[in-house]
Amino acid sequence: MTPLKVGLIIVAITYFLFTLHQTFMFQWIGEWEYIGANNPQTATWVFITDVQAYVFLLFRFAAGILAVSGVTLYFVKKGLPQATTYKLLRGVIVLEGIYWLGLLTSGIWGMLPTARGFNVVFMLSTGIPCLVGSIGIPIAMFMLAYKLSPHKPAKPAIKWALIAGIFYVLTLWLNNTGMWITTVMGKGTEWLLTSPESMVSFASAVFGLLALTIYTAYFAKKSTAASEWAQLNLRAVGSIVTALGLFFLWNYLTWILFGGWNEWYAWILGHNLDLWMLSLPLVGLPLLFSNTNSHSQNYADPQQ
Repeated sequence: MTPLKVGLIIVAITYFLFTLHQTFMFQWIGEWEYIGANNPQTATWVFITDVQAYVFLLFRFAAGILAVSGVTLYFVKKGLPQATTYKLLRGVIVLEGIYWLGLLTSGIWGMLPTARGFNVVFMLSTGIPCLVGSIGIPIAMFMLAYKLSPHKPAKPAIKWALIAGIFYVLTLWLNNTGMWITTVMGKGTEWLLTSPESMVSFASAVFGLLALTIYTAYFAKKSTAASEWAQLNLRAVGSIVTALGLFFLWNYLTWILFGGWNEWYAWILGHNLDLWMLSLPLVGLPLLFSNTNSHSQNYADPQQ
């Protein structure tokens, strides 16, 4: 079995296990009572967004079940028919897209003014990221699922896969940058400047994910001429996937190695439902070191 296949299997299992864990964590129940103890309006919004987020999380849980089922079938049958593989992929893609729809209400809440005016920090950390993610990602994922078929031209599916990738990275940059703004406002810039590991995490979120977003968009633009999946530059794809995974892996390891707790760790480790992405380098690295023929580079090599 190739390293890429092993990586895909581990990522699928990680995706499922992490979502399984989150699905059966119920500490969020009743948090609206103390978060909005002095503000009934806030309590109502927390109640609505919490319940809705959990309902839509069940769709990602179902996607995880499909992903693991596909892995299991692959092992048991020592391979899968092309039609079955495409059906499983479309199912996972649609369910994942539905999951992201669940953040729309949080996005709307984050953009609404309060009695004191707009809460800029809440808008940056929740409103804008949730709106972008809950609109851009589902549309791209649904279109990708619709276009993805062994009996249809690959070019439209490639287009929507690239668009989905852009929205994923963009949403993660917006969300994590917003959370770092919240953290720094609470802890102060002096704390940030005297904490090297936090500085690296801050820079990787604010500047690193921004650079990755720009690079992903650039790669997508350079890949628009590709009419077959084989024409994509796998090394470029691998670099994007690896970098994204290393961002989450680094932040997880810094907590293990250096300890401490703050708003940032509360977000990235406690409330972040995309932490499963720390396993992505297991897929990205095999792609990064894959052989890319010159024909595919004509379509997708960022250096050209």
